[in-house]
Amino acid sequence: MQFIDLAAQYKHLKERIDKRIQTVLEHGQYIMGPEVQELEEKLADYVGVKHAITCANGTDALTLALMTLEIKEGDAIFCPTFTFFATAEVIAYEGATPIFVDSDPDTFNICPIDLENQIQKVIEEGALNPKAIIAVDLFGLPANYPEIEAIANKYNLKLVEDAAQGFGGEISGKRAGSFGDIATTSFFPAKPLGCYGDGGAVFTNSDGYAELIKSYRVHGKGKDKYDNVRIGMNSRLDTIQAAILLEKLQEFPTELKARNLVAQNYTKELMGKYKTPFTPEGYISSWAQYTLQHESRDVIMAEYKAKGIPTMVYYGTCMHQQTAFEYLGYNKGDFPVAEALSDSVFSLPMHGYLK
Repeated sequence: MQFIDLAAQYKHLKERIDKRIQTVLEHGQYIMGPEVQELEEKLADYVGVKHAITCANGTDALTLALMTLEIKEGDAIFCPTFTFFATAEVIAYEGATPIFVDSDPDTFNICPIDLENQIQKVIEEGALNPKAIIAVDLFGLPANYPEIEAIANKYNLKLVEDAAQGFGGEISGKRAGSFGDIATTSFFPAKPLGCYGDGGAVFTNSDGYAELIKSYRVHGKGKDKYDNVRIGMNSRLDTIQAAILLEKLQEFPTELKARNLVAQNYTKELMGKYKTPFTPEGYISSWAQYTLQHESRDVIMAEYKAKGIPTMVYYGTCMHQQTAFEYLGYNKGDFPVAEALSDSVFSLPMHGYLK
């Protein structure tokens, strides 16, 4: 049994994907070929935003967002401590300071109450400039954007949606990737919409932000690649990956329905035995992972392994406990909900072809 069965997906889409790749091989435009623009247009239409700009990976997508928002040394950027390392890594990479926030005990996403507490604490201390929030759509479920956006507006902060896991999720019909000032996603193979390598995208309704992102992703180019008007980076999505994603995006709504059916069946069978995922009213999850919580995690995972069922832990160490962030001075117990999650959550197999 596979935790994420990419082979089953490829078998289902093989003829269409192979044809797309063959077309790229024939026209030979491997970098920024026509499939890249076609994908960007279809991604923007699916998410419901004006602009979708593809890039090399999800981490670069976050970096491009922070570069566009002019994040710099002395800025405080608020993000969850219970998430993948990249969310906080890109903040430090820009010279800014990550300010970690505890989790909501039910959704596992960033807690709006603690978010506001952390913002007020930074303001009171006065050493850093509160600049932005990065909210993560953890395990496929969009964060609480109605409350987070209100907090961002209250304190005049920019908001970035990290939808690396949330692509396909919704709040009241508004899709992940359309929240905040800028949103990002990842097309890493294991993500809900994944390619066969690395890939990412940035979403925004701002024409100005879109032009900056397009420039930054190709060495800060101006009118052409030899006119460099700012310091940028090299972060382009390969044409072959765009071709693959075009076919996967077409199939994605069907796979999303299948993922939700799997999640419903899991919950029906496992409710009461474990703490099962909570989806608030009006929300739709894309189920990047189906994550359970239990104090005897290691014993339970061993039992599943003995039955030939793979399980995974996302995430075993919070950001404030990572060696790389020791310089920030956080201690065990600073974020009790997130720390409890890192000690007790585990995920079951989840994909659109699970029987």
